[in-house]
Amino acid sequence: MPIHIAITRKVLPGKEEEFKAALHQFMGESFDHHGVHGASMITGLPGVDDGTIGILRTFKDKAEKDAFYASKQFQDWEAYASTITEAPVYRELNGLEAWFRSPIAPPRWKMAVVTLCGVFPTSIFLSYTIGPLIKGFPIEVRLLITATCMVLMLTWVVMPFLTKLLNKWIRS
Repeated sequence: MPIHIAITRKVLPGKEEEFKAALHQFMGESFDHHGVHGASMITGLPGVDDGTIGILRTFKDKAEKDAFYASKQFQDWEAYASTITEAPVYRELNGLEAWFRSPIAPPRWKMAVVTLCGVFPTSIFLSYTIGPLIKGFPIEVRLLITATCMVLMLTWVVMPFLTKLLNKWIRS
């Protein structure tokens, strides 16, 4: 299953252009590592930029992510980057933030349509599959079980499939 990582780095004053150029080069070179499936740089708007650079990375799976971050290529990059930035903040993206990860967010209405396309059939599926098994439970327990199953299915099965299937439409 793909792993999405968001990295935030605050660049030291006067080093912004140097860092952006070096990051752009490193991101291109990082695709030599076969487990890297995506990399994007996010910068602030001119005049509003505080020197914080966002980086989104996608890896084939956890093993590939771990291998990349343990590689000499990444260690060399980190040694250089740490001389012109503050300490980075790494965060694994899960749920909705990972489904629609992009340097430019798609329109909210498209995210809502894709989410509805996931929620509606999943709720029908769950009502036919687990509904009969839990029909004697109190309503609060039934709703909790159904909601838990819904979130798990959406997060790890349905939404990754739909966002991949509808990616061109989402981004258009």
